[in-house]
Amino acid sequence: MADRWDSALYDDRHSFVWKKAGDLIDLLDPVTGERILDLGCGTGHLTAQIAARGATVVGLDASASMIAQARQNYPKLAFVLGDARALRFDEPFDAVFSNAALHWIPQANPVIAGVAAALKPSGRFVLEMGAKGNIAQIAEALTAVLEEAGHAARNPWYFPSAGEYASLLEVNGFEVRTMETFERWNKLEHPERGLREWLEMFAGVWFDGVPTGSRTEIVARIESRLRPALWRDGVWWADYKRLRVVARLGVFPIE
Repeated sequence: MADRWDSALYDDRHSFVWKKAGDLIDLLDPVTGERILDLGCGTGHLTAQIAARGATVVGLDASASMIAQARQNYPKLAFVLGDARALRFDEPFDAVFSNAALHWIPQANPVIAGVAAALKPSGRFVLEMGAKGNIAQIAEALTAVLEEAGHAARNPWYFPSAGEYASLLEVNGFEVRTMETFERWNKLEHPERGLREWLEMFAGVWFDGVPTGSRTEIVARIESRLRPALWRDGVWWADYKRLRVVARLGVFPIE
C-alpha cells in the first residue's frame, strides 16, 4: 500500500493532532520503569513526552514517512514500522497508548486483540480516536460533491460509538475503566487554505480515481458547501468529535 502521509505537512500545519493530547498522557500516567507502546505514533512528539516521564517507549506506525520523521525528530528513541492489525513483539508492555490513529483502521477487532496480546496481565490501554459523528459535516460534503461529480465516495474512516467500542474491548478481555465522547472543534492553521490543506492531508483516499485536473474544482465546491458552517471569524474549523478510553486487561476491582 502506498504511503499517503506527508510528514512535513503534518508537523507544519496539523500539529493540533498531537498538541491537544497532553492530558491523554496524564491519563496514561507513565512512570519510570514501565514499557509502553505508542500505537500510531506519527512523527513521535507524544512518544517523546511519554519517554520524558521515565518510561521506555516504542513508537509504531504504518507510514514510512512518519517513522522517518520521528527518527529524525527523536533519534534516541525507538521507532518501528508496523501494522497495528498484526502486532508482534518479543516482550510485553505495561501499557499501550494511541492518539488519533485507530480511526484509520476499520478492522478494529484484530487491532484490539493484538493490543491485548501485547500487554502484560492487567496492562492498560489508553486511547483517543474519532467518535461517531466526527467531522460529520466534512464527510457529508465530500460524499455529496464527489457523487454529484460522478465519482464514488471512498470513506476510509472508522468512527465508532462508545457502546460499539466498549463491546469490542470487552470481547477481547478488557474492562473499561473510563470512556467519554466529546466535541473538540479545531481551528485549521492556515486561514484561507486551511480546509484545502486538511483535505490534502487527511482525505486523499476520497479522491482516488478523480482526475488530477478535476480536483481543484471539486475542492472549491466542497469549500463552498462547508463555508456557512465551518468558516468563522476569518478561519476554517473542523467539526471533531472524540472518543477517549481507559481500559485494563482482565477484570479487577476499581481502586
